Amino acid sequence: MAYAQSKLQLNKTVFFPPILFLVITIGYSLYDNTRFLELANTAKTWILVNFAGLFTWSTFLFLVILTVVYFSPLGKVKIGGSDALPILTKWKWFTIATCTTIATGILFWGTAEPLYHVHQPPSGLSIAASSADSKTFAMSTMFMHWSFTPYGIYTITGLVFALSYYNLRQPFRISSLLYPLLGKKAHRSLGTAMDIICLYGLVAGMAASLGAGIFALMGGLETIFGIEKSDTLLGLIGLAIVVSFIASAVSGLKKGIQILSNGNIKVFIALAIFVLLCGPTIHIFKYGINGLGDYITNFLPRSTHIGVSINDQWLYDWTIFYWTNWFAWAPISALFLGRLSVGYSVRDFIHFNLIYPSLFAILWMAIFSGSSVYFDSIQEGALFSIIQNQGEENVMYAILNELPLSKIISVITLLAIFVSYVTAADSNVSAMSAMSSTGINPENPEAPLWIKVIWGSLIGLIAWVMITTAGIDGIRLLSVLGGFPALFLIIAVAIGLVKMLVRKEIH
Repeated sequence: MAYAQSKLQLNKTVFFPPILFLVITIGYSLYDNTRFLELANTAKTWILVNFAGLFTWSTFLFLVILTVVYFSPLGKVKIGGSDALPILTKWKWFTIATCTTIATGILFWGTAEPLYHVHQPPSGLSIAASSADSKTFAMSTMFMHWSFTPYGIYTITGLVFALSYYNLRQPFRISSLLYPLLGKKAHRSLGTAMDIICLYGLVAGMAASLGAGIFALMGGLETIFGIEKSDTLLGLIGLAIVVSFIASAVSGLKKGIQILSNGNIKVFIALAIFVLLCGPTIHIFKYGINGLGDYITNFLPRSTHIGVSINDQWLYDWTIFYWTNWFAWAPISALFLGRLSVGYSVRDFIHFNLIYPSLFAILWMAIFSGSSVYFDSIQEGALFSIIQNQGEENVMYAILNELPLSKIISVITLLAIFVSYVTAADSNVSAMSAMSSTGINPENPEAPLWIKVIWGSLIGLIAWVMITTAGIDGIRLLSVLGGFPALFLIIAVAIGLVKMLVRKEIH
């Protein structure tokens, strides 16, 4: 079915309000940073205290819904209709879906985060710090924070957009996510408000992720080349990333994003195999198996917090922090991920956006988190001391320094971090720019260049402001504030998917 052709131009209603809000946010943070951080922290605390249960229960129920969909007749439905043809091979689909969602997270937090859980486990579980139990808990937590639950957020959102966009012929807008629930009302004022709020939220989430990427790259430059950290250098690193992901986004889905994703996943796989074989192999298997067993055993109680007592502050600082970050990215990532899926079944969509990326993340965390826990243990907490004295960004390089060919592998890792964020960001900049334009459809999917440049530049500017004024705390603030409004949108999206499932509206 051909789509009506219309001229590509700026959608002023969607574009200008989030730009205005972002400029006000940046301006106020520069004018009175202390007061800005106080207000942002107050808002973050209020969100976490009052909505932690909604975050945890909704993410768990998303997995339940997706499981039902997988085994239902809806699972056999072809996205785009029975005559639709794929635009990607399954391998390319896997590489793009995986690399555009993990960003720098698995490299930055994959080695640093487990050390916090080893040395500072939640008091409510009565686990002694630096004990065998705390190591198992750390590995289990890495699997919880980086596999099926967070990918469920992306999958349920992306699937509903794919069905709405291709099968129900809805426009390339976030409001189309609400079409299964609200019908034509989705594109009225409420839908426009969702477009604006989610654009604002995603810029916050992307800026948070970019901040982590900049810190990780700075850590590599410090460790490998002895270059001292400075605000100017942080800005230059951010500028290099922004220029790169804008250039990639300009080239479109079938060029830059495919090339970067294909190369990036191969580097990830090679790096993981190298660390597995040259690192503490036996201990990687030991920690990985113990952690996986604990993850499976405690998945239900830790997902719902029924029958398990975890310190609230730990929950806010870690689990809810992660969920808010994934929620912030999910609505606009859904537009990109949904666009990839034409020609494949709903069941295939769940394979390539939930199951396969989650299994990849579990293997990655088993290898890198396991190595981190092991080296920290035999060095009596040396890696955790690095976090406290130098920053999280230096842990990965300290681990690589324990392995053969450490300098070469560290440089490769540095490049992987760079490409990793570029790969994730270009897909979202492409989607943000497309929804800020009119005339976007499957036959004409790319927005004008200048819109991509504006969004990419704003993300870089916000990230630089936050990391130079608030550091890692600024990253956490951006993540929480960006993910909060998306929580309610994605709950509505999930209800819409249930409605499609029950009413059998798509065949």
